Amino acid sequence: MGEPPPTKLEIFEETNTKKVITKAFAGDWEGGWRYTVNCYRGCVHGCTYCFARQYHEYLGYGAGTDFETKIVVKPNTPILLRQELKKTRDKMPHIDFSFATDPYLPLEAEYKLTRQCLEICTEFGVPTGVITKSPLVTRDIDVLKKQFKTSVFFSLPFLTKEKSNPFEPYTPVPEARFRAMKMLADEGIEVGIGIAPVIPGYNESDIPGLLERAKEAGATRAFMSMLHLDTDSIEEYFVQKMHERLPPTRVTKIINNMKRERGGTLRHNTYKERSTGKTEQWEMTTKLFEFHARRLGFRGHEPPKPAEPAFETAQPTLF
Repeated sequence: MGEPPPTKLEIFEETNTKKVITKAFAGDWEGGWRYTVNCYRGCVHGCTYCFARQYHEYLGYGAGTDFETKIVVKPNTPILLRQELKKTRDKMPHIDFSFATDPYLPLEAEYKLTRQCLEICTEFGVPTGVITKSPLVTRDIDVLKKQFKTSVFFSLPFLTKEKSNPFEPYTPVPEARFRAMKMLADEGIEVGIGIAPVIPGYNESDIPGLLERAKEAGATRAFMSMLHLDTDSIEEYFVQKMHERLPPTRVTKIINNMKRERGGTLRHNTYKERSTGKTEQWEMTTKLFEFHARRLGFRGHEPPKPAEPAFETAQPTLF
């Protein structure tokens, strides 16, 4: 496991949440839309590149170290999820547990909010997906096995802890994530690897090894995406931490490579450009991933197939 953030961790319980299912545009990644549930806000993993840092600013916190030290818990999430599914189940093809945070923060061991929500999805017959960096997900093997349709993707952009330290300092080590992946696969749960972000000039060489290790651990699906810095504050924090943790020549190389991919800046101009590059180098990276994914028999991140409702419902939908 990674070490906890060096500053004091503060936990805030938010009880006035009125809605928990969020509909978000997702391009081609999952049929155009994602329906997500987040039981927490903020994340102790401290990934410097995390796009969810911007959501902490909506709460009046900073996108920097506040994100990993001021964690917001929404204890009424399971109650609200049940209420919403009673109204929306017939239009709910799939729910992802991951968007504004990792659904398996260490706090989940005590609160068990993600677990309760998965149990509710099982009851309503809603297919689910989980994206996490945490081996804690293995605690819920019994619940995941009851799902009509589920998949668990492990975010694994770096092959070694040494490589990951500058960008995700407090995450469980890659080896722990691969072990968790194998535990789930051995229980018949579909698992995958998300090589995200790929940081041009830094971790492209890890792609073949990551896919090999994931295959050995039983993964059948894989995707990758390029680093995307969604706001000025995230870009500033990302660059600041690189200067603190990497040699100057390495920082310069990463910044120059990113600017070439983004047309002179570190930021993408449109959502469509978020995971695509402009150079031959990125094209080669894409081909590298596709070659090894095809060679190892991986499938991509496919649009979910809706399940049959667990009951008939006549209520109007929210979406």
